[in-house]
Amino acid sequence: MTTLTDTTTSSATEQFREHVIHGLQLKEKKISSLYFYDDEGDRLFQKIMASPDYYVTRAEEEILRDQTDAVLEALINGHEQFSLFELGAGDGTKTKHLLRAALAMGKRPTYLPIDISEHVLEELGDALKIEFPTLRYEPMQGEYFDAIKRGFSDRPGPKAVLFLGSNIGNLDRKQAIALLRGVAEHLGPNDRFLVGFDRKKEPATILRAYNDRAGHTREFNLNVLRRMNAELGADFDVGRFIHAPVYDPLSGRALSYLVSTVEQTVTIPGADGPFHFEAWEALHTEISQKYDKPMIDDLAEHAGLYRTATFTDSKEHFRCVVFAPIR
Repeated sequence: MTTLTDTTTSSATEQFREHVIHGLQLKEKKISSLYFYDDEGDRLFQKIMASPDYYVTRAEEEILRDQTDAVLEALINGHEQFSLFELGAGDGTKTKHLLRAALAMGKRPTYLPIDISEHVLEELGDALKIEFPTLRYEPMQGEYFDAIKRGFSDRPGPKAVLFLGSNIGNLDRKQAIALLRGVAEHLGPNDRFLVGFDRKKEPATILRAYNDRAGHTREFNLNVLRRMNAELGADFDVGRFIHAPVYDPLSGRALSYLVSTVEQTVTIPGADGPFHFEAWEALHTEISQKYDKPMIDDLAEHAGLYRTATFTDSKEHFRCVVFAPIR
């Protein structure tokens, strides 16, 4: 008997296959970082966030931990009951600072985390039941844009939205504006939207974050090849690829590549033919945009938002910016 779970899994696998085949057919091969997150990818990403070389997590958590009351007030704008959406929730560690403070103040939040990984949402839900047994929790599994359409349109009452972890840096400018605008269109004048932006800074600090000395980021990137082999029946020789991150301080873009060390051919069932890699040809896997203030204001202007508050960590590595819709 075919179950709904089987059908959903099959559909997701075929979407993955189509994406990979399309990306490998491009002149400059690429694959979306969305496909990093199978169970092993989730595990490796947790290690990255705990790495001493990956400053992003620590900087943002410092803001939410040490400036909790001010951030919460900027977000909820005096409301007692509100819906707290989070795009790309992960393990919720940073958001728990806000939830804990809101409950302690007698507020009544409903937490609606959105994540592409069902496994991550299940683990988050289990943890929240233990730590915040009275919290109303409604997880939403899927990609950001789909979840926004499903979850925001019919949700009554005031809303606060979180987009943490510098996840906006994984989008190009056009995609970032589209996401911000997609949220802004559903916000009322008293709703707020907090976005975490990794700032431009000393290039070596940034590059080390994406090439940590323990090798977690390297394995995180290589794992997407292992996932293609396991789920799509591909035959990538993972040992013949290296992880090669770069950072351009002019544009503020940190880019990750998997580079073939030899000339080789890869086959994927369902493709019209094999895919050829020249020696030292790159497969682009990830972008992480770093921002300065004019770049943030540019996104906001084009998305129909304006800044109401800005919070920065002690080293000024990171910004949490609260926006309201322009009406």
